[in-house]
Amino acid sequence: MKKILIVCGNGLGSSFIVEMNVKKIIKELGKEAEVSHTDLSSAKSEAADIYIGSNEIIASLDDGKRTVFGLNNLLDNAKIKEILSNNL
Repeated sequence: MKKILIVCGNGLGSSFIVEMNVKKIIKELGKEAEVSHTDLSSAKSEAADIYIGSNEIIASLDDGKRTVFGLNNLLDNAKIKEILSNNL
């Protein structure tokens, strides 16, 4: 099972909202994944298969080894669905 980590600056508000949307979309797609959220500092040391966050935040995690996806709009469920459809 793949692990998806939703990342925001503080790991409290926006990442939690995106986590709920990601879980809903995964269920709609009939797929499975472990989903959690965290802050940027913690994300740098936490292993995951997919990292999702705002473009500004997620760029800090893109080291060429991680699979990261930035969002222009954190509430863009169509983009989140596209990411999950192509990567789960």
